[in-house]
Amino acid sequence: MKKHKVLFLSPYPFGKAASQRLKYEQYFDYFDAHGFHPVTSSFVDDKFWEVIYKPGFIFQKITGTLRGYSRRFFDLFRLRKYDIVYVHLWVTPLGPPFFEWLVRKLSKKIVYDIDDMIYKSEGSAMNQLIYMLKGKDKSIAMMKYADHVITCTPDLNDFARQYCAHCTDISSTLDTVRMFPVNTYTNDKPVVIGWTGTHSTVPYLYLLTGVFQQLAQERTFKLRVIGNFNFHMDGVDYEYLDWNKQDEAKQLQGMDIGVYPLPTDAWVMGKSGLKALTYMTFALPVVATNVGAAINRVMTDNVDGYLVKTNEEWLEKLRYLIDHPEERKRLGQNARQTVLDKFSIEANKPVYLGVLKSLV
Repeated sequence: MKKHKVLFLSPYPFGKAASQRLKYEQYFDYFDAHGFHPVTSSFVDDKFWEVIYKPGFIFQKITGTLRGYSRRFFDLFRLRKYDIVYVHLWVTPLGPPFFEWLVRKLSKKIVYDIDDMIYKSEGSAMNQLIYMLKGKDKSIAMMKYADHVITCTPDLNDFARQYCAHCTDISSTLDTVRMFPVNTYTNDKPVVIGWTGTHSTVPYLYLLTGVFQQLAQERTFKLRVIGNFNFHMDGVDYEYLDWNKQDEAKQLQGMDIGVYPLPTDAWVMGKSGLKALTYMTFALPVVATNVGAAINRVMTDNVDGYLVKTNEEWLEKLRYLIDHPEERKRLGQNARQTVLDKFSIEANKPVYLGVLKSLV
């Protein structure tokens, strides 16, 4: 079988960032087995990744950025060797879309993969300087340059269609073989309410500080937080676990309820509902903020989770799930089936492959 060569220009090293791991990276073996040989080039290398989200390390971050630009410069000279160039988010992180324009000029075909509304300033409210340095035009330029755009939510897909005629909405997808449920749905021990995320999304968890503090006065539970940041919440019995891929499944299997709080702003319209899907894969009932079309595509209220808007609703649903293990079982088992049917790797293999095949 003749294999088409695909160069993946990714922001982060292979296997490190959720936006890559839970989208296209987990299909590499499948692509290769079906005629598309993947090669990756990340802007951020492993050394840079170790410090990129830590405070300080200014010299290491500057030199890491320079190495990334050097890598991208040399990438330009090999683009014509590939049948498809697959760009995730951006080619380079700073300034106007100059490298993106060069990639368009030098590539045969381009797939552009975007999984957040990074063109909106709201997403960088906590770091406006970085947002200004990045420039808001890169993602829109890539939508215009691409032969096919892959998005992750209906809202984002509708936006991309303004700039590219060929768009496919593919949510983050889950490995349902590696990620399997073990929950027995009993109250033999204190219920564990869980959340997993990164330094950039932990402010969303803090939106529920008052809810958890009030709930802790009424019910016995433990809050489990998994991430890559420092965490503290007064008045709540919590445990913090450092995320790593080896322990991820076990950490999530120890939960009884998953929570997915979000603010109600334009930025979250680009969220794919990945956290909710992650919990659902482990057959956990999910309580989530009802905002955006994506979460309503992922979950159906009172079928495989609860969709809420107010703190009072958060409290009501969490109380009920703590008190009623049979309801946790009903919602959780429905949630697992939803993932198997719509959001598993197996369910989405032909969709990804169809995009690649359409370009050769």
